[in-house]
Amino acid sequence: MFYTILPQWPLIKPRFKRIARFAPLIGVLIGFLQSFFWLFLKYFNWPNISVTLISIAISIFLTGGLHIDGLMDTADGIGAGPSKRIEAMKDSRVGAIGVQSLVIILILQIAAIMKLSFYAPFAFPLTAFWGRISQIFAIENYEYISNKDSGSFHHQYWKGISNEIRPSLIIISMGIIIFLFFNNLNIYNTFLLIYCISSGLITSILIPHFVNKLLGGHSGDSYGASLVITETTNLLLLSIILVPN
Repeated sequence: MFYTILPQWPLIKPRFKRIARFAPLIGVLIGFLQSFFWLFLKYFNWPNISVTLISIAISIFLTGGLHIDGLMDTADGIGAGPSKRIEAMKDSRVGAIGVQSLVIILILQIAAIMKLSFYAPFAFPLTAFWGRISQIFAIENYEYISNKDSGSFHHQYWKGISNEIRPSLIIISMGIIIFLFFNNLNIYNTFLLIYCISSGLITSILIPHFVNKLLGGHSGDSYGASLVITETTNLLLLSIILVPN
């Protein structure tokens, strides 16, 4: 459900045609699960490198590797050039560029999460949220290239970004209000909070824009690629400024 291997929830019967609007919220759940296992394993004194690798594995496992697959297919499509782009992205075989993109992404994520260390449990749900917001921006703003005659499934039932993003904005706003209520932030910490939020918003807009420039549009694979690249970029940005004491 929700592009994950999670089972159907009791009393919740979502319609797949509007599923994209809920993706950021399931991203928050995946991020919290990563945070839970991070804190649980750290309680038993697991080293940072081990907990980092397990955290990344949890994200890939819960999504069934769907977004990672999209990243590799998109990288192969970009590397194949305009004339063979669609053919390369649809090919079930993974090319050298696709494998290289996966290795680079994993290395960057490992480096960023290890640098975050103490702040990693805070970063997981935040980056997972913005990664999926990038998909909403991609669906809203860019042409679907895999089948230009019919367009994407998401486009057919799209109600406009103001409607589709509303559930996510409500949840993130509630989270910020609760966080502020329980924390008396000084000027420095207020700046950190603004930085964390604004960097996520900026990357979730810019990453699908750059992918669109490279591909001449978007597809299901490039939605996944935008998600993974946005998550990784946000982890790196957070790791630059959130330095454990």
